[in-house]
Amino acid sequence: MRPPFAALLAPLVMSAALSTPATAQPQGTPPPPPDATLLSVSSQAEARQAPDIATISAGVVTQAADGNAAMRQNAEQMNRVLAAVRAAGVAAKDVQTSGINLNPQYRYEENQPPRITGYQASNTVTVKLRDVAKMGEVLDALVASGANQINGPSFGIDNPEPLYDKARLQALAQARARADTYARALDLRVRRIVSISEGGAAIPSPMPRMAMMKAEAFDSTPVAAGESSVLVSLDVVFELGR
Repeated sequence: MRPPFAALLAPLVMSAALSTPATAQPQGTPPPPPDATLLSVSSQAEARQAPDIATISAGVVTQAADGNAAMRQNAEQMNRVLAAVRAAGVAAKDVQTSGINLNPQYRYEENQPPRITGYQASNTVTVKLRDVAKMGEVLDALVASGANQINGPSFGIDNPEPLYDKARLQALAQARARADTYARALDLRVRRIVSISEGGAAIPSPMPRMAMMKAEAFDSTPVAAGESSVLVSLDVVFELGR
């Protein structure tokens, strides 16, 4: 004996919404046949791969009694850092100055106005590495050449669109599977897709995977690249009928 219709449909109403043609018709589409039922399904899929780019921020901070001396010392030290970056095989287009600052240093005494005791100069560059495996070596080279301020790294995918396409296909397959479940519960079939709407896509934080690193990488500063992932959300409207 076939289970009651309500028993078949109840577990499904949490993940999708059914509507009749009279109450839910996507804009810009011809009206469905009178015997059709429109089904709106939301789906989400995530695709992952190892990152192929990494970005770090490296800089030099120097202090001197006067601003001119602080800037000169900083320039000499920063030139050595940039030479180390070039020696590591980083292209000029992947190195960009992100900040140069010169600030007075003050001494504060009770009941006295602040007094300048010297100056601090800083110069920071953003470096993009296209060989993620060299990250540890590059970090060590930066410090050895005089960089005394390092932030990062952040990992990413240089061309994420193919990974987005993979997630889109997975999300669409998921939506179709849910539509088939509804259709079977109603003794109907999926006739066609009426509309597809893609929601906001995002790149979540990388997932660390220390075990993926080669043993020899620990000869330099250890860095875990992990995986980068993209997330795609879809809203798909299906037409169901007999």
